[in-house]
Amino acid sequence: MRLDKLLGQAGFGSRNQVKKLIRSRQVYVDGRLAEADNLNVEPSLQEITVSGKQVTLSTEKYFILNKPSGVVSAVSDKEHQTVIDLIAEADRVPKLYPVGRLDRDTEGLLLITNNGPLGFRMLHPKYHVTKTYYVEVNGLLAADAPAFFENGVTFDDGTVCKPAKLEIIKTSLEKSSAYISIAEGKFHQVKKMFLAYGVKVIYLQRMTFGDFELGDLPRGQYRELNTRETEILKKYLD
Repeated sequence: MRLDKLLGQAGFGSRNQVKKLIRSRQVYVDGRLAEADNLNVEPSLQEITVSGKQVTLSTEKYFILNKPSGVVSAVSDKEHQTVIDLIAEADRVPKLYPVGRLDRDTEGLLLITNNGPLGFRMLHPKYHVTKTYYVEVNGLLAADAPAFFENGVTFDDGTVCKPAKLEIIKTSLEKSSAYISIAEGKFHQVKKMFLAYGVKVIYLQRMTFGDFELGDLPRGQYRELNTRETEILKKYLD
């Protein structure tokens, strides 16, 4: 949130009083002098001090979830279990939501937070967040496949995808597996890209989202971000 709004909520006075406080060079963010009222800050990720005293006002939560197949990337759904349903009641604070989405039959890494502005910025095209997926298809990924994806895939409707990196793991006439990395998120993009090549995706799992990694987190389980991961979030505050 904006620094002036945060300080107002923390009890440092009216909007004008807060602005005077900032301009009097008493406010620091991660040890650096705050020079703008509208600076984007997050007290759960950064150390914010006023006259040497730390501001502690934060109810933000950040989780990594390993989404199972069959669960929808939504806050609520009348027919299917949602990713929010997988969060324990003790951790289910108001306004939790998934950052982006995975198809119902796609598994893997999904960030869950109640920090709406931060989630919006993470999905903004200016950050070009790369996502890596493990994929299995029902046919051969030949030697020309990496170049096909690297050159950018065009769908039948004329939609053009940015270049993607394909790393083949195993391949045969009946079934192949690979890792694919993309820096955008068009609707059903990965599945459509492989269809354009001539094979159908039969299993899809997201392994990374930017610098966040799924690791060995069990399917259907979640965890809070560790110290290294909370540092990664800070770059989305700019």
